[in-house]
Amino acid sequence: MATVHRTTMSPTKLELLAGWLPKQSWYEGARAPELAVAGGFRLDDPAGEVGIEVMIVADASARETAAYLVPLGYRGEPLEDAPAEALIGTSEHGVLGTRWIYDGTHDPVVMTRLRALLRGEATPQHQNESDTPDPSVTVHGACPDDGFEVRVRRVLRSMEDGGELSGVVVAAWTRVDGTATRGVVAVAESR
Repeated sequence: MATVHRTTMSPTKLELLAGWLPKQSWYEGARAPELAVAGGFRLDDPAGEVGIEVMIVADASARETAAYLVPLGYRGEPLEDAPAEALIGTSEHGVLGTRWIYDGTHDPVVMTRLRALLRGEATPQHQNESDTPDPSVTVHGACPDDGFEVRVRRVLRSMEDGGELSGVVVAAWTRVDGTATRGVVAVAESR
């Protein structure tokens, strides 16, 4: 199980995301985001090499407060053959030293673990507590095989009540106004 260290990061994840998010085609906010961590969870890398956090950030700068999903891969060295846009930035971790932080959609370990989650073979972990499963993250209609691609939903919307869900990951987050909500954060799509 992954260990969550109680330490500093400089720059912080939110500082790095404030520079990275406005460059993304799916970003809906103003040029200067007003970000807050709104939710998320962690996944374990069985090899123990890559830290995996599926972070939800709320942005008060958008006309309608937006929530974004940013899967993050934390690495102790650069990811080989990664495109330049995959790197969100580097940060000095108070315990682990320099971390290269990647957009998880470009990190093969992050995507493999999201696929495992959708197959029912990985347990989502609490975002801020070591070795603590997060029961608020649910998989609906686990995929029995690997014949699918994982698509993350970058801009999150609250889930409507009712309707059958299949092949999706649902997570909770808190809006800027303090209200709690839930929605689909990842989907299994046929290849």
